Amino acid sequence: METLMEVGYLVALVCFVLGIKGMSDPATSNRGNLVLALGMGLAVLVTLFLPGLSNLPYILGSLVLGSVIGLRMSGQAKMTEMPQMVSLLNGFGGLAAALVALAEVVDLLYGEGLLRLLTQTSGMGSMGSYYLVFYIVTLMISLSVGGISFTGSVFAMAKLDGKVSGQPIRFPMQGLVTNGLLFAQVLLIVGMILAPTYAEPMVYLLFVLSLVYGVLFVMPIGGADMPVVISFLNSLTGLTAATTGLLFDNRAMLMGGVLVGASGVYLTVLMCKAMNRTLGAVLLGQFNASGGGAGREMNGQIREIGTYDAAVLLAYSSRVVVVPGYGMAVAQAQHPMHELEKLLVSKGVQCRYAIHPVAGRMPGHMNVLLAEADVSYDLLLEMEAINPEFPQTDVVVVVGANDVVNPAAETDPGSPVYGMPILKAYQAKNIIVIKRSMAAGYAGVENELFYDPKTRMLFGDAKAVLSELIQAVKGL
Repeated sequence: METLMEVGYLVALVCFVLGIKGMSDPATSNRGNLVLALGMGLAVLVTLFLPGLSNLPYILGSLVLGSVIGLRMSGQAKMTEMPQMVSLLNGFGGLAAALVALAEVVDLLYGEGLLRLLTQTSGMGSMGSYYLVFYIVTLMISLSVGGISFTGSVFAMAKLDGKVSGQPIRFPMQGLVTNGLLFAQVLLIVGMILAPTYAEPMVYLLFVLSLVYGVLFVMPIGGADMPVVISFLNSLTGLTAATTGLLFDNRAMLMGGVLVGASGVYLTVLMCKAMNRTLGAVLLGQFNASGGGAGREMNGQIREIGTYDAAVLLAYSSRVVVVPGYGMAVAQAQHPMHELEKLLVSKGVQCRYAIHPVAGRMPGHMNVLLAEADVSYDLLLEMEAINPEFPQTDVVVVVGANDVVNPAAETDPGSPVYGMPILKAYQAKNIIVIKRSMAAGYAGVENELFYDPKTRMLFGDAKAVLSELIQAVKGL
C-alpha cells in the first residue's frame, strides 16, 4: 500500500508539472487546467488512504461541502469577477496551511505530538536539537506566512471588488508599524526556541500578528499595482504549502507548494517589469514609490466622433489594432468586439489585439476574456511585439483601457505611472477611445492620450457602442 501511495503522489506531481506547462500557452491552457485538477484530485484521493487517518466521515463531508461551494462559486462568477475569485481562493489556500500548522501546535501542546517528536529525535544526539529547532521554525513560518497570505488576499479581493477604496490607504508612521509587526513575528519565533515554557501565548500572538500584518501589507498598495500583489501573495501561499509539506513529509504538498511558489515569484518579477517596479520595492511594500504626484493638469481639447464616422474610418483602413482593458470586461463587450473584428477582416482590414501584461485586474485577464469569445490566439500580440507596429497602424481602438496607454508614463516625471512600459497607441495615425466617461483610470490620473489631436472619443457602454459600430460597418 505504501508503494502505491508513493506512486500516486509521483503521478500527481507529474500532473502538476505538465499542467503548469500547459497553462503557459493559451492554446493548451484548458487542457493544462484539467491536468492540474486531475493531479490535485489524485493527491487528495491518495491522502485518504494514509495509515492511521481518523475522522474520515468528517473529512469526506468537508470534501463534499467544499466541492459543492466551489462549483457554485465558479459557476456564478462573472468573467469580471475572476481576479477577485483568484485572490479569495489563494487566501483560502494560505488559511488552510496556517490551520494545519495551528492544529500541529495544539497537538504539541495538548496531545501526543511533543512526545512523538522527542521520541523521534532521542537517538539523534546533537542533531536532534537542531532538528527540533528546524521543526519549530518551519512550523511557525507556515503559521505566519499562511496568516499573511489569507488576510492579504482577502483585503486585495475587497479592493478589487470595490468594497475598499482602490487608492493607497496610509496613516502616520505606517512603515514603522508594518515593519515593526514583521520584526515582532521574527522575535516571537526566536522566543519560542529560547523560552519554550511561554510558547503557547507566543504562538497565538504570532498568528494574530500575521493576520494583522497581511491587511497592513496590502493597505498602501494602489489599485494600479494590484496584479503585482496578487502574484506575490500567490507565491506566499506556495511557500506556506511547501513548508507544511516539509513538516509532514508529504512530497505532493511540498513539490506542489514549490511549484506554486516559484511560478508566483517568477510572475511577480514579470509584473514588476511590466509596471516598472523593483522586486525589492514590492517586498518592502513600496508599490507606489515611483510616482511622486498626481500628474500634470490637462489643457488640451477633447474631440468626439460619431458611430457612423468611426465605422467609415475603420472599414476603409488597412491596419487596425484593438487595445482591450478592464472596461471591456465590465461591459462584457468581448463578443461584439470579436464580431466587429471578423467583419473588418472580411472587408480586407488587418485587425489584431494589443495585450498589455497588466491590462485588467490580474495577469492574463484580457487573454482569458478574449479566448472566451473565441478570438484566435494568433491575433493576440504582447506589448513587445505590437509596439513597433503602431506607427504603421491606421486606427487604434482603445476599448475600456486607460493607464496602459497613457503617454504620461513616458513624458511626465510627476505622474504615478511614470516609467511604466505602455502600449504606444499614441504613435498610430488615428485613435478611437470607447469609454463611458472621462473618469480617470485605476491609477487615479488623467490620460494624456485622450487630449491627443489624433484621438476621438466615442462615449457609451462598450457593448452597446460596438453593436452600433457593427451595424454601421455592415451598412457601408
